[in-house]
Amino acid sequence: MAAAVSIQGLTKKYLDVWNKAEIVAVDHLNLEVQEGEIFGFLGRNGAGKTTTIKMLLGLIFPTEGAATVLGKPLGDIEAKSQVSYLPEEAYFYETMTGWDILDFYARLFRISEPDRSRRVQKALEDVYLDPKAWRRPLRGYSKGMRQRIGIAQALINDPKLLFLDEPTSGLDPIARAELRDVIGNVGKQGKTVFLSSHQLSDVELLCDRVSIIHNGKLLALGRITDLTAGEQVEIHAEGITNGAVDKIRGLVPEVLQTDGRLRIPAAEPGKVASVIDLVRGAKGTVTAIIPHRRSLEDVFVQTVRKAGGDVSVADLKGGEE
Repeated sequence: MAAAVSIQGLTKKYLDVWNKAEIVAVDHLNLEVQEGEIFGFLGRNGAGKTTTIKMLLGLIFPTEGAATVLGKPLGDIEAKSQVSYLPEEAYFYETMTGWDILDFYARLFRISEPDRSRRVQKALEDVYLDPKAWRRPLRGYSKGMRQRIGIAQALINDPKLLFLDEPTSGLDPIARAELRDVIGNVGKQGKTVFLSSHQLSDVELLCDRVSIIHNGKLLALGRITDLTAGEQVEIHAEGITNGAVDKIRGLVPEVLQTDGRLRIPAAEPGKVASVIDLVRGAKGTVTAIIPHRRSLEDVFVQTVRKAGGDVSVADLKGGEE
């Protein structure tokens, strides 16, 4: 599968004129996002996520390195016509209706009638905006409705690649779930979604793969199932005699026993086979073997702290970068 985004050594440096020091916002980043995947781009506030996205969009220029978007170099006009972007804070003309906003953006893409009206209607339907709100001014829209309009305008040119920066930030749980469904449906259409978000539970449900960056450097990259795989296993058994339990405790100290039922909350993978052999040798029955699984939030916090970062609750709830 071809890469929708390919980054090689991408670096962005700024000069702090007050302190006369050089600031490295993105530090020799290497990354590939495949066509058709929903890719999570994670990092705490100030990690370099938005700076990276702006370089990929051609809004700012890299200091070093190179990248391609849809097989084209940064800034290529042909590639830009097939890319859309929803920033964390999208500002629209509040006196315009939802329909008029999308019609305005469709005109910017030089989409003529009757195709323009058809696309506007489809975009509004794709984001599940109530038809009663289509002709209402945006000043009467809720935060969730505004986000729907933001995603709809990002879909109006039928892009191959969407950059979404904190699309569910500040929404209530129901609105977040609804927007999550919208983004998932975009992915099902075969479009590539580059998703930057602090809502790690949303990322865990939506994304195929994720990356974690800190101080502009890539710390982790992989499939969520691989990154969250646990290092220990829980074992349930029954019909165990006390003598066998003592032997099992010799291997795994933490053993819970109740009415002939045995539960080992956390066994190291290398000891699982030995525990099973002891259970079977005592004519007991293994009823469950449950691999532990970490949450994506656990992976994020542990990865950043290992790199020397102090992760706070605010880092996981969003903020300016």
